Amino acid sequence: MTIFTDPWLRQWLPLIAQATNGMPLLEIGCGSGADTSELIRSGLQVVAFDLSPEAVQAAKRTAPSASITVQSVTDPFPLEGTGLGAVIASLSLHYFSWAQTISIAARIHSTLKPEGLFLCRLNSSEDKNFGSVGHPEIEPGLYLVNGQPKRFFSKADVEKMFSSGWKKLSCEQTCSRKYGLQKHMWEVALRRDA
Repeated sequence: MTIFTDPWLRQWLPLIAQATNGMPLLEIGCGSGADTSELIRSGLQVVAFDLSPEAVQAAKRTAPSASITVQSVTDPFPLEGTGLGAVIASLSLHYFSWAQTISIAARIHSTLKPEGLFLCRLNSSEDKNFGSVGHPEIEPGLYLVNGQPKRFFSKADVEKMFSSGWKKLSCEQTCSRKYGLQKHMWEVALRRDA
């Protein structure tokens, strides 16, 4: 699959720099390192991980100064519990049951310091080009897409996921052509409550 330029992070870079204040940030599900590279070019320190060994090798070539490992989001995060200033997860939190998704969000919350910044993008239930229709439903919002579980979030899901312990800065449904076809997603910016 061809991945196209997707400059979604650019608007958030000043806020990320302020939140991290020279300390590392955590990137969950870095893929081949496009966002990692943008963060590094902006002078930020990045600790990242992805489940795919091939993606991690590509990310290490793309952003050699980042610390990148192979692991699952269900494993303890690098730097978990250290009071990070920022965590980023772009299109990497949608492979899980609702209970697991809520648990992962709680772990992200506990990894951030008070007022820490969390930026994420989540598959939208409007994302018809990438699996929100025409696939067997495992549980509400979670479908078996080409043999892999894939969650699609409604606005109510996003609000429920971040209803406690977070201050919402922004929550918008956006579109990207990151994978060629139009992809609908939620772009969410939050701060951990003090």
